[in-house]
Amino acid sequence: MARRVALASALLFALACLPTGAADRFAAIKARGTLRVAMEGSYPPFNFVDPKTGQFTGYDADVARLLGERLALKIELIPMAWADILDGLVAGKYDIIVSQVNITPRRALLVDFSEPYTYSGAQLIVRNNDETVYTSLADLKGRTVGVAKGSIYELQARAVAGVIVRSYPAAPENLQDLAFGRIDAVLNDSLMVAWLAGNSTLPVKPGPMVWTGNRIGVAIQKGNPALKAAIDLALAQAQADGSLTRLSRKWFKIDASRPLP
Repeated sequence: MARRVALASALLFALACLPTGAADRFAAIKARGTLRVAMEGSYPPFNFVDPKTGQFTGYDADVARLLGERLALKIELIPMAWADILDGLVAGKYDIIVSQVNITPRRALLVDFSEPYTYSGAQLIVRNNDETVYTSLADLKGRTVGVAKGSIYELQARAVAGVIVRSYPAAPENLQDLAFGRIDAVLNDSLMVAWLAGNSTLPVKPGPMVWTGNRIGVAIQKGNPALKAAIDLALAQAQADGSLTRLSRKWFKIDASRPLP
């Protein structure tokens, strides 16, 4: 109870500091009683459908539910193809995205971001029988790398001259093509790669880390400073009381809620 009172007081203060009219959309969400949250839904361990329950599960799903609890809102989880997820937010189809959206200057032109709730890197995945020593993406010149369409990993791979890039709608498809030898490597989130190593039956293995600067935040439709303030406050308090750390260790066995060393 004390924590809820403290959150309410801090939130009222944050809203009072905003320009007149800035709280309108957040007020509408509170009146509705439901926060509409988009996520890909096919990206374990971050967000995926539990085959036993048919419900969304994963780290992002847990973070979304944590936000709902802290903001006293019900959460409506909306599956959305990754390639269209930012456009859907801009169009107002949902209120926020909690789906491992990397914070980049280009995306910040389209949407606003909360403070980061996850930190990770970019890592290669290769077949078990691939004995090539890769030290960077440049070592894959002339080879084909699978990436998620519209992801930061697609941008990173396309930035290296000579790398052949094949885009996929979601991770399962590119991993299957890797296993069957249709592509030479996959570039994806290092936290997903670590999870894959212990949970997948595909004949693939972790390759080298090629980037450690991923900062993941909640994506918010532009022009909603009150909503952003409320989400930032909820995340800050979840960070301070250890809730984010517990969720991270549950899914990744490490604390990915803080910057990588």
